[in-house]
Amino acid sequence: MSKGVSASRPGPRHVAFIMDGNGRWAEQRGRPRLLGHRAGARRVREIVESCPELGVEYVTIFAFSTENWKRTQAEVSGLMTLFRRYIESEAQTLLKQGTRVRFIGDRLRLDKKLRGLMDMIEALTAHNVRCHLTIALNYGGRDEVARATKRLARDVADGKLDPDAITDETLPRYLDTHVLPDPDLVIRTSGEARISNFLLWQSAYAEYEFVDTLWPDFTRAKFEEVLDRYGSRDRRFGGVKA
Repeated sequence: MSKGVSASRPGPRHVAFIMDGNGRWAEQRGRPRLLGHRAGARRVREIVESCPELGVEYVTIFAFSTENWKRTQAEVSGLMTLFRRYIESEAQTLLKQGTRVRFIGDRLRLDKKLRGLMDMIEALTAHNVRCHLTIALNYGGRDEVARATKRLARDVADGKLDPDAITDETLPRYLDTHVLPDPDLVIRTSGEARISNFLLWQSAYAEYEFVDTLWPDFTRAKFEEVLDRYGSRDRRFGGVKA
């Protein structure tokens, strides 16, 4: 299908990616792991560019987790440099493509220059509506829920929120993703079948696809194959057909 979805069912509005396998892709070629991360960044460009044509309005990518600080200092430093260069090199392209960029995660541990670049590209693309790209940077699902709970607790303590009025619709207003729809589809590359602390609250009813392809090899064609499979799924959200 040209749109990458079933003709009889709508495709996902929001797709989230756990972009796994960059390091292994490089190691399989006898190259440094950072080379794989650079190849992965180029793949991000292709996938994001394809989203509007495939009917995907929102795309969220897991770029760096709260657990990734455990990697070697050289790899972490290289990744931070890569993030800065990605923003600097892609900002004008994303602006012209009509892509709005947002970041989620705890920014406090990130260096000042990177935080400034994040603020810059968010402001630069703030009026774009063709595609919404969210980058999870220093992000962890449990950390996000903990930070959201602290903000909610402060509002209760300040008398701004009645504890008895709290429902399952209250906490999402305090999450990093409060302006985004929940993901319809979460794709993890590289053959690993776990969610790795990614969008824990938001993905309660998301469909999951675990594909063997390493992220740098995850082409638009492979993306369309996953979207086709999504189109064949019966999403009941806990209900049954009448």
